[in-house]
Amino acid sequence: MTATDRSIELIKTAAQAAADKLAHDIIAYDVSDVLSITDAFLLASAPNDRQVKSIVDEIEERLSKELGVKPVRREGDREARWVLLDYVDIVVHVQHSEERVFYALERLWKDCPELDLPADAKATRGKAAEHAKLQAEEDSAELEELR
Repeated sequence: MTATDRSIELIKTAAQAAADKLAHDIIAYDVSDVLSITDAFLLASAPNDRQVKSIVDEIEERLSKELGVKPVRREGDREARWVLLDYVDIVVHVQHSEERVFYALERLWKDCPELDLPADAKATRGKAAEHAKLQAEEDSAELEELR
């Protein structure tokens, strides 16, 4: 079994919405062969809670306006460290970068086929590592100034 055309359409729209809000490391997996409850997972991350919320809001708004769907469940919104949007056909995970590294969902689903995403979403790969490197350099420079 493979993800339906409808699921792929939802994933691509959600991925583009996440990319438009500067999400990091957007990736999608076809989990239909291993899970009976959904066809696909979309993973994205951001370096802070406010951006996680912004990405989630944009995905929800875009899927509602463009494709007429609303999530049946939304979890983790209050803390904005890991927000899950369940659309039945797809599940969207938007995580704070620290949670993304800690829980490593990619490792769990690495044997599932990766779904093709819009170019903007593909271009986000490696952004979390870039951001972490820049943040470390800034922190180091601030520390030097204090000495």
